[in-house]
Amino acid sequence: MSEALQELIEIAGRHARGRRIRTAIPRVSIGRSEVATAPLPGVWGSGVLFVLQGAKTVLIGDRALRYDPASYFIYTVETPSISQIVEASAARPYLAIGLTLDLQAVAALLVEHGPVLGGDRFSTSPVDVDLLDALRRMLRLLDRPAEIPVLAAMLEREMLFRLLQGPQGGKLRELARADGHLSRIGQAIARIRSHPHQPVRVGDLAEIAHMSSAAFYRHFKAATAMSPIQYQKQIRLLEARHLLIAQPGNVARVAFAVGYESASQFSREYARQFGSPPARDAARLLAGGETAIEVL
Repeated sequence: MSEALQELIEIAGRHARGRRIRTAIPRVSIGRSEVATAPLPGVWGSGVLFVLQGAKTVLIGDRALRYDPASYFIYTVETPSISQIVEASAARPYLAIGLTLDLQAVAALLVEHGPVLGGDRFSTSPVDVDLLDALRRMLRLLDRPAEIPVLAAMLEREMLFRLLQGPQGGKLRELARADGHLSRIGQAIARIRSHPHQPVRVGDLAEIAHMSSAAFYRHFKAATAMSPIQYQKQIRLLEARHLLIAQPGNVARVAFAVGYESASQFSREYARQFGSPPARDAARLLAGGETAIEVL
C-alpha cells in the first residue's frame, strides 16, 4: 500500500461518522462501514466516488461495477443503482470519498486545456499517483479547518484537472458542455425525476433533449444503462419505498401516488426490485432501524 493511500485511509477513518457524512470541505463526503451490506438501492447524482479501502459492487441497469481499493468512477447523470459493500470489517472498514461535481469549474478548465482521453463509460479506474496525491492534500484540510476557505477550491480544481486527464475524462468533458449529449440527457432526466408519476413518452423527452427519438434513446441508454421506461420504473419504486417508510399505511395509496394504475402490478414490481412485498419490506426496515439509503 502506498504512503499516500495509507494516509488517506487514516484521515478518512478519523473523520467518518456513521455510514455517510458531509465534511466541512465543500462537495466532499465520507462513507464508512464496518460490515458488508445487503444490496441497497439509491440514486447517484453527478459526482465521483473514490473507494480507499474495502470493496463494493454497483449494478446500474445491465452493467456491473466493482470498486477495489484505490479505484474511482465518475457518475455523469442521476443514476438509479443497487450498491453492495462486499468487503468490510471492524479491523479494515470500508472507506470511500464522494466528490459532487462542480460543472462550472469543469467547464472553466476545458476552456484552458485541450482534448482528454476517452474510456469505457461503465468501468471503474485505478487512482493514479497524481490524483491520489491531490486527494490526499484535499483531505488533509479536515485536520486544518482554518485553511479550507483558502485552499479547498484550489485543490478541487487540481483534482478536476487530474480527472479530465484520466481514462474517464471524456465523459466528464461531455457532461460539462452545455450542448453535449450528456447535458441534454440530464435535462430529460430532470423531467422524469420531477414528474415520476406521469407516463414516459420518448418523443416528448427527445424534444426536451433536442434530439431525434432514435438518437435520444441511444444516448439515454449509453448514459444510464437502461431505457427511459426502465429508468422511470426504478425512480418510482425508490420514491415508493421512501413513502412507505416515512408514512406507513395503505400500499395502494402509495402505488397510485407514484404513478401506478394497478396496485397488484406495483406490488409485483416492488417485490422484484427489493426482494419483499411493499408492506413487509417497509415493516422490516422500520423494525430494524434500517434506512433505504445506501452507504456512500
